[in-house]
Amino acid sequence: MQQKVSVMPFRHLSGKFAVCGVGTSAYGNFPETDDYGLAADAFAAAIEDCGLEKNAIDGLVVSRLPHYARMAEILGIQPRWTLQMPPHGRMSGISIIESLAALEAGYADYIVLLYANIGRSRRVHYGGEEAPGFWDPWGFTSMGAIHAMLFREHMEKYGTTTRQLAEVSVAFRNHAVDNPHAVMKKRIGIEDHQNARMICEPLRLFDYCLINDGAVCLILTTTERARDLRKKAVGIAGIGAQDALRNSSYPQHDFWFEPLQKTAEQVYGSAGLSHADIDGLMCYDNFSPTVLFSLEGMGFCGRGEGGSFVEGGALGLGGKLPANTDGGHLSNSYMQGWGLNVEAVRQVRGECGGRQIPDCEVVQYVQATPCTRSIIYTAV
Repeated sequence: MQQKVSVMPFRHLSGKFAVCGVGTSAYGNFPETDDYGLAADAFAAAIEDCGLEKNAIDGLVVSRLPHYARMAEILGIQPRWTLQMPPHGRMSGISIIESLAALEAGYADYIVLLYANIGRSRRVHYGGEEAPGFWDPWGFTSMGAIHAMLFREHMEKYGTTTRQLAEVSVAFRNHAVDNPHAVMKKRIGIEDHQNARMICEPLRLFDYCLINDGAVCLILTTTERARDLRKKAVGIAGIGAQDALRNSSYPQHDFWFEPLQKTAEQVYGSAGLSHADIDGLMCYDNFSPTVLFSLEGMGFCGRGEGGSFVEGGALGLGGKLPANTDGGHLSNSYMQGWGLNVEAVRQVRGECGGRQIPDCEVVQYVQATPCTRSIIYTAV
């Protein structure tokens, strides 16, 4: 007899846990250091942010770092619960969910999550001849090629245009200008996007994420403990998760729609909220089309309507759904979703200055990859 799986498996976690500290390193080109050094900078910033004593840390999660034990040694901490995650972009959402499970089980009281990337100084290309044989069975040389074909399919199927796609890149760049830590500082308009050189048709230069060196740190604990620390606690109200793994990374014509729909049902159900409650969206933007796919799959607009939804500055400050207010992967830096979660926390705290969403109380993170994830952050 087949058992029915609950669509709201995380409801019992809602409101119990919070982010108490966040920190990032500088983003850019730093050949003089390494991933451990950048992660240590982000950790120090997060500790300073929340005022927690370092010896209180008893949980550690690392992603895209060589080894958790070496990281703990460098930081001078002695965690009793640890987790080494793979380097893939989908790990930001997964790491947060795994950490909540560890807190719920009592494996740790304060968990540090660390991510570091040294892709720019080490000239990581994420495709081509860098990993020969990996993409060969499917005829692609990189994830950029996959997303280019996906967007071409969206264009043919729904009439989406590259001018509509440009709205994503333009909105995020304008946000980055107001972010003192963002890599890209020059404003662009729709015509700048349209006139940029083609990388893999129909995607242009401004449709691709920025590969940089950098690191991100989040510290999670219970909501009760978080209230005793330096900064305003930001609660985790809802979680959604659905794998979409297939025989290749190409999502077989559906743009991750069904997994995103299941994730949406879980995240809104567990939080007891709806789309109308979302003040800001932090959306995984390794390539600009991913944002359109996420908007459709999560239900912010109808299927195939992502292009029309973003027209007229919808994703900008003052728009109907401000998104990626730090500049996102396209204009802040490609930290594989981790930086977007930090921005969500800072928005709820009201710390974002010129890019602050007015009266921001609820921010959603969405990750559309072969493992779709979503997290809703709220004021507590």
